[in-house]
Amino acid sequence: MFKRLLPHMRVNTVYDIDLSELHARGIRGIITDLDNTLVGAKEALATPELVQWLDVVRDFGLKVVIVSNNNQTRVSKFAAPLNIPFIHAARKPANKSFRKALGVLELPAEHTVVIGDQMLTDVLGGNRMGLYTILVLPIAPSDEGVMTRVNRTIERIALSRLRKQGLWYEGEKK
Repeated sequence: MFKRLLPHMRVNTVYDIDLSELHARGIRGIITDLDNTLVGAKEALATPELVQWLDVVRDFGLKVVIVSNNNQTRVSKFAAPLNIPFIHAARKPANKSFRKALGVLELPAEHTVVIGDQMLTDVLGGNRMGLYTILVLPIAPSDEGVMTRVNRTIERIALSRLRKQGLWYEGEKK
């Protein structure tokens, strides 16, 4: 059961993702979480560094859609200036939001990656849909809401079990 929580790749930030490697693997789309993945949960807008990274993503010909459990006001305020489509109130890890994102991207699962900071929402949801999953460290864990803190507690339990099974090693990046 806990194996569904294992990402295909682990990195510190989105900036550590080798976009040329993803492109070479046939990846053409990115489904990304917003809060604590792209920016801190309390940051309203993209940082200059993120804007630059998104430009590089587009230069690789990769399409992007934001899938967030947050509300429409939060997600649209962030996504609209960047001209990125989004799905708000996604109820991740439910399959419906990931299916909808694939439709927005007009891509099949095998050509799409999910990037997020939570194993119980982003990684589990992506893995259940057959997507390549990348787990990033949360940008500002102190800014997280109640449900995310509950998820983090469950993640710690899952990580303990995965370590005992020899499936999770600290310091492992890929």
